[in-house]
Amino acid sequence: MTMIKRALISGGGTGGHIFPALSIANALRRRYPDIEILFVGAENRMEMHRVPDAGYEIKGLPVAGFDRKKLWRNIGVLLKLRRSMSMAKHIVHDFKPDIAIGVGGYASGPTLKAAQKAGVPTLLQEQNSYPGVTNKLLAKRAKAICVAYDGLDKFFPAEKITLTGNPVRKDLCDCSLTQEQAKEQLGFDPAKPLVLVVGGSLGARTVNRCISAAAADIAAAGAQLLWQTGKKWRAEKPVPDGSQATTFISDMATAYRAADLVVSRAGAGTISELQLLGKATILVPSPNVAEDHQRKNAQALADRGAAVMVLDAEAPTRLKDEIMRLLADPALRASLSAKIKEMALPDSDEKIVDIIDQIVSTNQD
Repeated sequence: MTMIKRALISGGGTGGHIFPALSIANALRRRYPDIEILFVGAENRMEMHRVPDAGYEIKGLPVAGFDRKKLWRNIGVLLKLRRSMSMAKHIVHDFKPDIAIGVGGYASGPTLKAAQKAGVPTLLQEQNSYPGVTNKLLAKRAKAICVAYDGLDKFFPAEKITLTGNPVRKDLCDCSLTQEQAKEQLGFDPAKPLVLVVGGSLGARTVNRCISAAAADIAAAGAQLLWQTGKKWRAEKPVPDGSQATTFISDMATAYRAADLVVSRAGAGTISELQLLGKATILVPSPNVAEDHQRKNAQALADRGAAVMVLDAEAPTRLKDEIMRLLADPALRASLSAKIKEMALPDSDEKIVDIIDQIVSTNQD
């Protein structure tokens, strides 16, 4: 039997990196109850709080992203990278992991590079349909690359790729409420359709402005609105009676179960959740992400009739119309729901641990 005593997991910066990392860690712990797991993140990023809250130790590196507009600032970035490489080398040497897992984000570059130089086998988990720079640089020496989309052999060695999907929070799939019960629990009328709007934990300015302008029309059409605005948004006008606006939805499992239609950004983790839950969705990809990867994520669904894509620049003129069109067409919502669910890849965390097990087993022989 394979013995995995220590696993190093690195990456973060956004929930889209952190949630898969924690899901993999939880799956490793379920299979190997005595395993030691150490995370490595970037200082002052959200993983430095989210990971300890989930019960895991984390070490921070001073690494930061390159500034593509003010190039002179990258002198400091390069100095931070050099220091991070040195720190990562010491972390790998002291922890002696059996496997190092990279989920993307600033910290995974120095950490996985140090592991590869030390002869530690590495696995990459790529969430997006267009991979980030870090994973592309690490791919050549990685033992395996777990992906959520077809066609990534354009970027990675084909023989290393396994289509596993993105690990998601288990509580989302474990919700046993009916849609009517979920609506009632959240304070909505179970007989009326519910539009769930999520723009990420910080919100999405374009989406918020469009929803603010559309809220009265959504209510007039006989629908309800559950709107996660994010922390920074201040509503320009109150939402209509029967609708709710909140800075953060803590119980996403119930919110998803209640929703008849979801309006969302196109982060890879969110898309994986929507696929597993089979939700009719309008995706509004953020234009403020590296390599425009959210548009590519959304396009992959739109091309298969599994979601409606509204570009950020088009949202002020199109988003309300698309919401109203889908509210008026239950058959189209049902079609979107069926097609997005066809793309779901369940049990991704367990599949990734199976691959980790194979890598460590081969390395120990």
